[in-house]
Formats: sequence, C-alpha cells, structure tokens
Amino acid sequence: MSENTTSDISPESRGKVIVRTGIIGIAANVLLSGFKAFIGITSNSVAVVSDALNNLSDALSSLITIIGTKLAGKKPDKKHPLGYGRIEYMSALIVSAIVLYAGVTAFIDSVKKIITPETPDYSVVSLVILGAAVAVKIVLGTYTKAKGKAVNSGSLIASGSDALNDAILSTSVLASALIYMFFGISLEAWVGAVIALFIVKAGIEMISDAVNEMLGSRADPELVKKIKAAALKVPHVQGAYDLLINNYGPDKNVASIHVELDDVLTAKDIDTISREIQSVVFRETAVMISAVGVYSVNTSNDEAAQMRDRIRKIVMSHEGILQIHGFYTDIEKKQLTFDMVLDFKVEDRDKLSESIKSEILKEYPGFDIHIALDIDMSDI
Repeated sequence: MSENTTSDISPESRGKVIVRTGIIGIAANVLLSGFKAFIGITSNSVAVVSDALNNLSDALSSLITIIGTKLAGKKPDKKHPLGYGRIEYMSALIVSAIVLYAGVTAFIDSVKKIITPETPDYSVVSLVILGAAVAVKIVLGTYTKAKGKAVNSGSLIASGSDALNDAILSTSVLASALIYMFFGISLEAWVGAVIALFIVKAGIEMISDAVNEMLGSRADPELVKKIKAAALKVPHVQGAYDLLINNYGPDKNVASIHVELDDVLTAKDIDTISREIQSVVFRETAVMISAVGVYSVNTSNDEAAQMRDRIRKIVMSHEGILQIHGFYTDIEKKQLTFDMVLDFKVEDRDKLSESIKSEILKEYPGFDIHIALDIDMSDI
C-alpha cells in the first residue's frame, strides 16, 4: 500500500488522467514499435526487432491498464459494496504476463541469432531514428511516471519506470549499431539477448508486485505511523494497537484499530472518542476506520500499575515477543488479561504462551490469566 493519497482528486478525475496518459503511451509505443520493426527487418538486426517487440508489449500494457482502470472505476453495488478497485491489480498481473512472454520470446530469437549469426546492415537514417526513439522514451517515461505519482497509480508509475529503462536498452542497441559500422564487430545478437533478459526480469518483478497486492501485503510503515499519530491526537487515547488495513484498490483502505482508554470513561465518552478517531484518521490519511476496539487501562490502582510493569518485564524477557499491550487486571477477582504480539519466527506460539503464563503464576498465584496472541500485522 502506498503512503501517497489522492483524497483531493476525485475518482473520475483520476480515471481520466490514467486513461489520457495511457492513450499517449499507446500512440508513442505503437509508432516506435513500427519504426523499429521496419529498421530491424530491413537491417537484419535481431536487437532492433527485440526492441520493437518491447515497445509493442508496452503499448499492450497501456491498453490493458486503461481497460482495468475503466472496470475498476465502476460504482459500488450490492454485490461489491466496496467497489471494483482491485481489478487494477488483476490488470497489472495480465500486463506482467505479457511483458514476461515478450521477454522470453525475444531471448529465444536472440539465442538463435547467436548460434547462427547474420550480418546486420544499418543505415544513417536508421541510426537517426533509433536516436530519436531514445529521446522519445525518456520524455514519455518521465511524463508517465510523474502522472502516476500525481494520481497514485501503480500501473502508470511502473509504465514510466519501464519506459526509462527502455531508453537505456535502446541506447545499447544504438551503441551496438555504431560499433558495427565503425569497427565491424557485430554485437547486436548479444545485445538483443541482454535486452530480453531485462524484459524478463521486469516481467517477473511486476508479477511479484501484483500478486503481493492481491494476496495482501504488510501495511506501509509510513502510513501506519500517520494513522497512529492521528489516533493519539484524540483526547484520552493512551495507546493505539492492532491496526489492520484492508485494501480494496488504490487509495481505498478500510482499517480497524484498538486504543487504550481510562477505565472510568462512560459509554458516551467512548462513543465520542471513537467517532473522533475515525474523523481525524480519515482527514489526515484518507483511511476509513470501520471499527475502534477499546482496551481498558487501570487508572485508580497503584498495585495494578506495579503488576503491569513486572509482567511486562517477564514477557519481554522471552525471545520472539515484539510487544505487550491491552493490560488490565481485576485484583479483587484475581483476573488478568493482556495481548502479546509474536514474531512470525516463533514456531510454537501456544507453547511460548503457556511458558509465560506459568512464570506469571509463580509470582501471582491464583490469578485467572488470559493471554491473547496477536499477529504482527503492522509496525504499530
């Protein structure tokens, strides 16, 4: 999840920017692909043909991005009450597959040329066109990436970065052509293979990113930090924990959070505080807090405070414990409860919990101890 938000940009405006930028990318890449394909075929250069194929895959990627954005922009309905934003991640996966396929195909063609080399035949005009293509890719990449950041579109940012990488690869094609013309050394098949490997690498990375978004990745630390800071601004909130963020598309995050409050507050107080937390967090981060859980904090019992400090030392002395929170005890009823956040490296969570519970019982015999084992969901 990105830390950038576009709360000041309407979904309609965002969609228009993505579509317009995508159309520009399609037009530029189709023209570049046509010119390069012509040059590659007439000059018998597999490197230039590979570069043309790369541009064609970029055009297809932009087309799929536009289609994905249009589908993702559908209004929420009864079947999908939080909208269709995740379709953008599916379209990104399709784009990734196309890029990977283009890279593998280009690599196979280049290897064939390495095994059975053919002599290229470049002209001055073809070199000028290749040089112009490099300049176009730099401008297109810079423009697309800037627009992507402005509307927080992962697809556009990826397309912009890809275009800038393409400029570097096209430069290598131009360099290999110049080397052949001036020194008679043919490197174009090898350059084509290198370009293909870069395309394959980009495709694999794009697939990994898309799959991570679809599976649900760890919340962005900066966004988590902002949400916690916003919640702690609300009066009476002593701590914020257990932040769980569900992503339903770019800039559509729904979250739940637990906060620590004094045990003397009324239901009316808690309701007011919960609503204020939701308001402040949304205003400052554009994240919608759907639920606010409450941990009650002992405020009028010094013995309870001493128990909390002692038990915290016992718990944190164990390897694999990241955090303890939500501590509350009723000394008269001999009841004690708290949450522990465990590292994912802990293999037997229940065994560790029972070991800690036994240590606490040695110091506080007769207590009914309940330990909730939390998952390390976010850096909060």
